[in-house]
Amino acid sequence: MVSFDKLPLLTFSVLILFIVAESHKKVLVEDNGKELERLLNYVNRPAIKSFQTKFGDILDCIDINKQLAFDHPMLKTHSVQLRPTNTSKWTINNNNSKNGRFVPFGQDGIRCPLGTVIVKRITHEDVIQAHRLKSMGSKYSRYVSSKGNNIDLTGYHFAVGEFKYDNYGGKANLSIWEPEVSPTQISSASMLVATGNYEHFESIRAGWIVYQWLNKNHSRLFTYWTADGFIKTGCFNTLCPGFVQVSTKIPLGYLFNQVSTYGGKQYEIEISIFQDSKTGDWWLVVFNENVGYWPKSLFTEVGLVHGASLISYGGEVYSPVKEKSPHMGSGHFPIEGYLKAAYVNGIEVADEIDGKLSKPPISTVNPLSTTPNCYKAETKSDSKVPYDAIFYGGPGGCTF
Repeated sequence: MVSFDKLPLLTFSVLILFIVAESHKKVLVEDNGKELERLLNYVNRPAIKSFQTKFGDILDCIDINKQLAFDHPMLKTHSVQLRPTNTSKWTINNNNSKNGRFVPFGQDGIRCPLGTVIVKRITHEDVIQAHRLKSMGSKYSRYVSSKGNNIDLTGYHFAVGEFKYDNYGGKANLSIWEPEVSPTQISSASMLVATGNYEHFESIRAGWIVYQWLNKNHSRLFTYWTADGFIKTGCFNTLCPGFVQVSTKIPLGYLFNQVSTYGGKQYEIEISIFQDSKTGDWWLVVFNENVGYWPKSLFTEVGLVHGASLISYGGEVYSPVKEKSPHMGSGHFPIEGYLKAAYVNGIEVADEIDGKLSKPPISTVNPLSTTPNCYKAETKSDSKVPYDAIFYGGPGGCTF
C-alpha cells in the first residue's frame, strides 16, 4: 500500500497522466497506467462486502475506521463521530416543498453492515478527470474571494444567489436535472459555504453534477472542499483523505435515478451543510441521512473553524475554449419559472452556532451571473414553489 508521505510524488505522476489524457484523449500509456493502478490501490480500501448497481457502479462496504479519510495527517488520532450533536435541528423535514418530490434514497436497496460505511469504488476515469473538477471548483472560489478581479474565467460560467453574512451553514432543496453535456463539459448545481480570501479561501460544497466522463450523462451527488483556495488541499468526493463517511447507504457519487422534466414532475434533493456546535465539524446531511462530515481539524482558525461568511446556491458549468457551453439546470432561463427553470427553495440559514435556523429575506440575496447572455440567476416569490426561491440556469451557447 502506498504510504501518505509518498503520495505527493504519486500525485505528480498522476498529474502527468492528466496531461496525456487531455492531449490525446486515448488510452493511457502502459508505464503511466502502472502509476495510476498504484493510486487506485491506495484510494480504494479493502472491501468487506461489495455490490454492483444496475448502472454499473461498484459500491464497497469498508471498515469505518479504515477509510481513506484517516490517512490525512490531521486525522491520525481522530475518533469517528457517528452523528452530529445537534441532529434534530437539521434532519427534521419541514415539508418545505409541497409540489416537488424528494428522490427516494438507497441504491437498489443496498445497505452496508454494521461497522462499515458505503463508498463508491474509485475508477480510472474518476482519477483522470479529477483535475478538471478541481479547476472548476477553484475558479468560482477565487472569483468570489477576489470579487471577480483579475480572475481568468475562460470556459467557466456561474449563475448563483449569494448570502454574504456570517453563518454556520444552511439547508435547501435543489431541483435535480440532467442537462446534456459533451464528453469534455460539466454542468452542476450546488450549495456552498465559504470564508476567507484567495489562498486562504476555505469552502465546502455539495450538490449534483453531470459529467459524461464520470456519469454517462447521469446526475450524481458530489462534494468538494478546500482549506487553501485549492492550492494544496481538498478534492472531489473521496479522492483524497479528509471527508469522513458515516452513512451505510448513501455514498458520495450517488446516482439519481429520478430527475426533473421540463413542464413535468420536479424532483429535489434536500441538502444541509452545517457546523456542529460542540465538535466544530462540518456535516453533510442529505434529506434525513447523515452522510458524513469534514472534521474541524481540516480547517484553520481564520477559516471555517469559526463558521462561514458566505453561503450560495445555484449552477456552474464548464466548456472548453471554442466549444459552445452546455445547458445549466433545465437549460431555460429563470423567467420561465416553476416547472420549467431550475430552482433552489426551502432555503434556511444558521445564524448562530447552536444551529437555530432562519429563513433569510429574499431581499438579502445577491444574484450573480458571470455570463448573463447565456445564464441568469433571479429571486422569485412563486406561489407554486413554497417559500421564496432562487431560480437559475440557461441554454448556454457561449464560447470564448
